[in-house]
Amino acid sequence: MSLVTTRPEPGTARPYAFPALRRVTAHGGTVVAAHLPGQVLATAVLLLDASAARESPGREGTATVLAKSLEEGTKKRDSAAYALALEGLGAELSPSVDWDAFRIGVSAPAPLLVGALRLAAEAARTPKLDPEDVIRVRDDEVTALRMDWAQPGPRADAALRGDLFGAEGRYSKPLHGDPASVAAVTVDDVLAFHQQWMLRPGVLLVAGDLDGLDLSELAEAAFAGTGGEALTLDAPLTLAVPAKPHVILVDRPGSVQSTLRLGHRAPERATPDYVPMTLAATVLGGAFTSRLNHLIREVKGYTYGIRGSYAMTRRAGRFEVAAGVQTAVTGPAVKDTLGEIRRTQDEGVTEEELAVARSWRAGQLSVEMQTPGAIAGAMASMVVHGLPDNYYETLRKEYLEATVEQVSEAASKHLAVDGLTLVVEGDGEKIREDLSEFGDLSEAFVTE
Repeated sequence: MSLVTTRPEPGTARPYAFPALRRVTAHGGTVVAAHLPGQVLATAVLLLDASAARESPGREGTATVLAKSLEEGTKKRDSAAYALALEGLGAELSPSVDWDAFRIGVSAPAPLLVGALRLAAEAARTPKLDPEDVIRVRDDEVTALRMDWAQPGPRADAALRGDLFGAEGRYSKPLHGDPASVAAVTVDDVLAFHQQWMLRPGVLLVAGDLDGLDLSELAEAAFAGTGGEALTLDAPLTLAVPAKPHVILVDRPGSVQSTLRLGHRAPERATPDYVPMTLAATVLGGAFTSRLNHLIREVKGYTYGIRGSYAMTRRAGRFEVAAGVQTAVTGPAVKDTLGEIRRTQDEGVTEEELAVARSWRAGQLSVEMQTPGAIAGAMASMVVHGLPDNYYETLRKEYLEATVEQVSEAASKHLAVDGLTLVVEGDGEKIREDLSEFGDLSEAFVTE
């Protein structure tokens, strides 16, 4: 018997259609729902304007502690009773926080979604927040952060963010805070954050088979007992890119590798150039076949992998390249990385490279949008960033139809190699001299 077989040929690409959306305003809030016929598992996400950007100075991480405390019981049930109530409905609760929103997601069989959503709202609106529980959750988070920050990467990330957003208050600090800021979070901080930001109705996102679901009933479950007007959205941050590079050394004596974080500010997620920018970054460093990975990994052997991409929120964005390289080749790795960014900025992309990027981005989009959770996540992006209801219906088409001229123009416009901040975390004694050739050198002492 032979184990050799013929590899199947790719079939004809099937058309992709994002589900049509339904909107209902009821009980003081808004429901946005996507109908997925035959999808028994449904997802509901309560989207609240209680993001990490709302945290007080010196208390970065408050929202994360709150998110991780929501399953510790409510005013109605202790943690064990709450867990049993979720389990009895086959439901799973998923609280999280990012730069744009606080999300309380719950997944359950569609016929049981109303009950599961009531439990999610119970945790969101009336959490128990027992002082002992909050302190334990906070201390666990501090321990996890200390372990994380003992590894290469987080300190370099913090130094880069601090340099790029130094004048922007909360945006200059890590999303989930650092060990020192989280350790400073008190029970009163968590209670105050909840009271100030979590009691407005918000937006409810629903994805699943809507037959048999009453959207008004879901609204009542999500928004009961809430009040207050929606918060006024702050404008995007002013975009500023320096005229010359800045090099920051984060000293890690004895390190056998250097962690690279190179970046500059970029537009917010709603930018009209999102598609060509994303494709340009994919060619440069966003895929295994990218220019950076080919040169720095395959040709030079400096690293196991290097990535370059745009990260965008509602108010701001940044371009970033991330890699870990051998200490001995830190200087050459930085030089070659800057060279590839400059080549992409100056010369743009080729049709052959763009064809791969188009196919990968469009195909990835189609593959990702298959589950209720993924659809709800896409809907959250639409709501947070003010994107039209047909956004994902047209996004795949825009990826596939983007031209070399459009993508090359975006690379020229939105890459700024001469305005990069270059953060290198490594053994300063061995790499300090090598780094001085790339720009003004300073050293950052980032709390572990």
